[in-house]
Amino acid sequence: MRAPTTADLTGTRRLVRLAARRDRWTLPGWWLGLGFFVAATTALFADSFARGGDLVEETRLVATNTGMRLIGLTSGPSVGGYMLHREFVTLAVLAALMGSFAVIRHTRQNEELGRAELVGSTVVGRYAGLAAGVVIAVVAEVVLALVLAAGMVAAGLPVAGSLLAGASVASVGLVWVGVAAVTCQLSSTARGAAGIAAAALGIAFGLSGIGNMLGTVDRLGLRVTSAWPSWLSPIGWGQQTRPFGDARWWPLLLALLALAALVAVAVVLAARRDVGRGLWPERTGPAGAARTLLSPAGLVWRLQRNVSAGWALSLAMFGLVFGNLTEQIRGLEGSARDWWIEAGGTDVIVEAYQVSIIQMAGMFVAIHLVQLLLRMRVDEVGGTLEPLLATGVTRTRWLGAHLAVAVTSSVALMVLFAVAMGLTTGQVLGDTGAHVRALVGAGLVQVPGILVVGAAVTAVVCVVPRWSVPISWSILLATLVVGPMFGPGLDLPAWLQDTSPFTHSPKAPAAAVTAAPLLGLTAVSLGLAAAALVSLRRRTLSLPA
Repeated sequence: MRAPTTADLTGTRRLVRLAARRDRWTLPGWWLGLGFFVAATTALFADSFARGGDLVEETRLVATNTGMRLIGLTSGPSVGGYMLHREFVTLAVLAALMGSFAVIRHTRQNEELGRAELVGSTVVGRYAGLAAGVVIAVVAEVVLALVLAAGMVAAGLPVAGSLLAGASVASVGLVWVGVAAVTCQLSSTARGAAGIAAAALGIAFGLSGIGNMLGTVDRLGLRVTSAWPSWLSPIGWGQQTRPFGDARWWPLLLALLALAALVAVAVVLAARRDVGRGLWPERTGPAGAARTLLSPAGLVWRLQRNVSAGWALSLAMFGLVFGNLTEQIRGLEGSARDWWIEAGGTDVIVEAYQVSIIQMAGMFVAIHLVQLLLRMRVDEVGGTLEPLLATGVTRTRWLGAHLAVAVTSSVALMVLFAVAMGLTTGQVLGDTGAHVRALVGAGLVQVPGILVVGAAVTAVVCVVPRWSVPISWSILLATLVVGPMFGPGLDLPAWLQDTSPFTHSPKAPAAAVTAAPLLGLTAVSLGLAAAALVSLRRRTLSLPA
């Protein structure tokens, strides 16, 4: 294969400008959302420890527990280090998704929708589209690094450590810019390319987590040295920078080298395929459709089941980890104990811990719910909804199918998490059946609040479809920040905290469950769903360009 020439990149600058215009709302939404999340969580931890939380004891707790090392790496007792232990994996995964989605959106998706062929008929080089997608995604990651650093500095963390922390998160995103550039050459669909990139992200998380779990703890129990599997993962490279510990910049070079190598591989692969096709052959489907596909709900579930399965696996794993932590939580004393009691709203430390963790699980399930419901917008603008409605399927049945799958998935995920947490809690404390029953009940109590978020997203998709994606994620972010996990720690006004549906969910299993708040949340979700249905039946559908 000949080496790419300048002619092969003709038109790249204009395609970058076009990509930037297309993403003028999407990327700023990612930046502002993640930046605000970092600033809020950092301020929350700083305030909690400033009011008497025992930072050393909390750091020792997460460093010496093998399960907690799965989700983060500790580098000593500092607010920034504790925040990164809790949030680095979440931020890194989101940065990777932002970068990979940007590349897929401006390469494989353009081919899938026929835009690439149209643009290619003009004076545009062979690799201009790929180059534009990579450039816009790299710039997005650089800006994200600066925004995250600004959020940490605003919350009171040191400038140097904040800059390194932002760069560490963005470095994971840069690697997945390269990963997505390769997967776009392998798969013939945007969904397939995103699925391969997500699978690679899951493997990277597993390697970093295993490396941290197999690592060693120093004699003070405050710093973990990872084992070799962490060095096989870009997430592990970002964690090894230790921004608020001994601050090492050189692991970031590994991410830059990986990005360069992956882009080079993508260029080689792009020369070996036709526009609109992938290198991997498309699978032929079965001769006859399964009976479940004869209904709208069955079709929706078939399209969403892989995503839900990934969430189910992750939540089950985290449920097992958090349940196993109950023994350490029960033995806490002093300010560390007071911190959990304040968060959980009860003097019984185990129940306070369970309240906080179940609330956290409910918020994660809400993220999954938003992801599922935004599929409605994808079907509409992608052109798959119109032929579906040309059959005997009505708009009401189509919307109802998405809502039915969303509700069922939310309930199933909350029950799965609660059962997993209850099983390991029972192994630690005894009476497994009682703990499973109590936690399943507490998980189900979170469902009405989750459904309010889902109903709000459904209303947005049906009423203002053009702006549904940024508005939906903004609604979710707002409900999380002002809700019970962050609102009290940020000293937000009570009326503002009450705007989050999660604030009104009873604090089970610590408190008695009353019907009034659950019925109220259910009524709100039904009202929003009804408004969505009325709007969908009256408005004109958005057709593909």
